[in-house]
Amino acid sequence: MEHVPPPAEELARLDRELAELDARRAQLLTRRAWLLAALRPPAPTAAPGWNPSAWGAPAAGRPGAPAQPWGYVPPKRPSAPNSAQNLLLTLGGLLLTVAAIAFTLVSWGSMGIGGRSAVLAAVTVGALAAPAVLLRRGLTATAEALAALALVLTLLDAYAVHAVAAPDTDGLGFTAVAAAVLAALWTAYGLALGKLHLPLPAAVVLAQWPLLFGAWAAGAPTLVVGWALLATAVLDGAIALWGKGTGVRVTACVGGSVMAFSALMVGLTLSVTASGPLGALAPGALLLTAAAAALAGAWRAPRGFARTGGVVAGLAAVAAVGGVPAAAVPEGWRVLAYLLAGLALTAVVRTRLPGNAAIGVLVASAAAVAGALVGTVPGLAAVLLGPVTLPSDVWAGSPEGFRAAVGSTLPWPKLAAAPVVLALVAGLLGAAYRWWPSLARIAAPLIARETPESAGAPAPGASGAAAPAAGAPWYAGGGAGAPWYAGGAPAARRWPSGAALRGAAGAGAAVLGWGALLLAGAVLDVPYAVAVAGETLLVAGLLALAVRGAGSGRDGSAAVPVTALVVAVAGAVSAGLLSLASEGASYAVFGALAALFAGAAVRAGAGVPRAVFAVAATVGSTVLTGFAGRSLGLAPHEAAPLVLLVPALTVLFGARLRRNPVALPVELTGALGALVAVVPAVPDAPFLALVLALCGVLAAGAAVRPERRPVAGYLAAALFVLATWVRLAASEVSFPEAYTLPVTVPALVVGFLRRRKDPEASSWTAYGPGLAATLLPSLAVVWTDPGWQRPLLLGVAALVITLLGARYRLQALLLLGGAVLALDGLHELAPYVVQVAGALPRWLPPALAGLLLLVVGATYEQRLRDARRLKDALGRMR
Repeated sequence: MEHVPPPAEELARLDRELAELDARRAQLLTRRAWLLAALRPPAPTAAPGWNPSAWGAPAAGRPGAPAQPWGYVPPKRPSAPNSAQNLLLTLGGLLLTVAAIAFTLVSWGSMGIGGRSAVLAAVTVGALAAPAVLLRRGLTATAEALAALALVLTLLDAYAVHAVAAPDTDGLGFTAVAAAVLAALWTAYGLALGKLHLPLPAAVVLAQWPLLFGAWAAGAPTLVVGWALLATAVLDGAIALWGKGTGVRVTACVGGSVMAFSALMVGLTLSVTASGPLGALAPGALLLTAAAAALAGAWRAPRGFARTGGVVAGLAAVAAVGGVPAAAVPEGWRVLAYLLAGLALTAVVRTRLPGNAAIGVLVASAAAVAGALVGTVPGLAAVLLGPVTLPSDVWAGSPEGFRAAVGSTLPWPKLAAAPVVLALVAGLLGAAYRWWPSLARIAAPLIARETPESAGAPAPGASGAAAPAAGAPWYAGGGAGAPWYAGGAPAARRWPSGAALRGAAGAGAAVLGWGALLLAGAVLDVPYAVAVAGETLLVAGLLALAVRGAGSGRDGSAAVPVTALVVAVAGAVSAGLLSLASEGASYAVFGALAALFAGAAVRAGAGVPRAVFAVAATVGSTVLTGFAGRSLGLAPHEAAPLVLLVPALTVLFGARLRRNPVALPVELTGALGALVAVVPAVPDAPFLALVLALCGVLAAGAAVRPERRPVAGYLAAALFVLATWVRLAASEVSFPEAYTLPVTVPALVVGFLRRRKDPEASSWTAYGPGLAATLLPSLAVVWTDPGWQRPLLLGVAALVITLLGARYRLQALLLLGGAVLALDGLHELAPYVVQVAGALPRWLPPALAGLLLLVVGATYEQRLRDARRLKDALGRMR
């Protein structure tokens, strides 16, 4: 019988074989690329290199073998001799330029028309002819300087011709003709003297103005000026693609960018301000032509420029196509026309447009969608942040509608399309999330059409193609044989995985759908009760999505459940604030929210979502107890013990769950609720003592559990002591020792017995609570006692305790006694310190402080060592 392995073993074997095939394919493609390069004739300027190929191929530099990329040394370009002669001639050319300008502008009137023409013509011809001679002698720098002089002279010639020969000619028209003539002249001159770098870029600069100045001179309308700008930009684009030299292309690229941007602004302004659809057709034609020109340039441009051209083309097409219907609808609905035009750009994935240009168009589509979404932000902010003002006037009465509840003055009719925009984008993202594999297979050819030089790897089947080091081919995405749209690792980390993209689409659909429903309620101004109920139901739906997504994990991404969880919490806060206007709505909403979050905590799996659900349920329950105190007519300090019901339940909940990860967040939330209960009780000392004592009971209950004892035990002791102090202060007790010493003595006896049984026990555990019960209240009374007996007795007691701590190496006694002794001594010395400080000059304290800082800074290392020794000594104490 034939052995059939288990499915898991067979799958692992298939994965290994596929990886070996891919690695072998990569080796063969690399070898093929090298062989194709070896068959080409060697470059004449290539330097000999070294070929460390494992195939045993001949070293680069031999006949017929090219140099490897890592062994190739590019030849150095010959540089012009930097001699003193060149420097002097360059300076001379600059001085001649200055002299020519001064002659033309200052000394022009002292000569006749013939003399002036002869001088300018002779100097210009000489300046144009000199660079040719200088280039033959190798004086490149001087030739460039004289070419710059000749450029200035030709501009001066144009000025002179206008001032003398044609003074009545329109300035803009003459400038347009002169710029065209000079551009042609310097183009021919630059092509004739190819070694000069200045003439051709200067010709490109001069070519920017003929059409623009000509349109202005003719008094053309703004649209014609836009066409002139666009035509100039197209000319610049052609020069940037096919021009000669880097300087020419860079200059043309900069000029074309400026002219194209100006043309687009003209078309966009005219389209937006058009009085109707017919008025928007002509600017739309300008924008569409600009889009076609940008797309044509992107077809041949390298990666970055191609994508930029695609973006420009897409945005121009959106403005052109969307501007016509936008001019026919009310102002609040115009954004929808541009949004639909932007969404239509996604059809580019079905065209044969090059990959980089198509990606640019898709970026433009995303930008149009993002711009439409940005327009909805003010409305959403008003809906979410408007109820923040309601806590200042709780239960003042139900408002009439949603808009009155949020208290916003926004022009809601102009935001009529905002919910539609959010709903449309949310629906599309939801569809993308639902049918992601099908959509990704449609977009896969776009990834394959990306140009090899931009992708870092050749297209499939191209000559000399080199595959990645391992895994599937780059156009399939790699990653365990899975394509990128199915969740595989992207090639060269350029493309996100399919799971991440799908998760982002689902998360965006959840957020935008929630925002659409909220904003629709405000735009329609639904009744207050409907708004409150609707927001609560939205929270319920988001919680269901969060629980379901966290449990299923279908898409392999946590983006959807996490986003749903975050939005549910934000929606719960908004709904809770909105409900504060009415007593009944407050109970209904917070009760429903507490139940919803508690149910979600029960249904969710272990982890962060479950803890968040439980914490939110605890917060909602705490708020409900506060509402109960207000409904019973209790004062804030009288309602404080009622708020402690939820913290008590959290202690019981923590004891029930034991080491469950959810227990700690819930208990911490209950502790914060207890702190909230303490705050309103502060004005009333007896109630404050009661609340502190109840908090101490809760902390002691938590300390019963061993895992909570290190923190809860100390907290319980501190709360009990603090409650005692507050009670004594509320009873106006002038001798607190009569109440604290009976507690301190047995506490110290118990601590002594504990230390005898367990010598390793901390002195803070054994003696800290007992000492603090007497020392700290007595210290507080000392600072208000004008007599001398109490400070003396307290100081003697603190001194004895400090000495005992030092003798028996007990940290609690040493630190508590020392601190009380220092503060008691400071109380006794304070009047004298104040008297001395008043007698000292004002400048002396800052001077002494500065001197102290200097001394400490100079002996910083020694002080640091002393501090470390003190820390170690204290750390060795018990």
